[in-house]
Amino acid sequence: MHAVVVLVPGASVTPEELRDYVGERIARYKAPRTVEFIDQMPLSPVGKILKRTLRDAYTS
Repeated sequence: MHAVVVLVPGASVTPEELRDYVGERIARYKAPRTVEFIDQMPLSPVGKILKRTLRDAYTS
């Protein structure tokens, strides 16, 4: 599983810190193996996250 994360302005976290945080709270097999930080999620004209766009970017 791959996590795509948008940080709030002023926040700083490393992928390792995020994986450790999630790993303490959910089952290890559910935790993302990789983490990528982006500036903005792709949004539809009505403001919904375009999940298909994200999936296609990482599965092709």
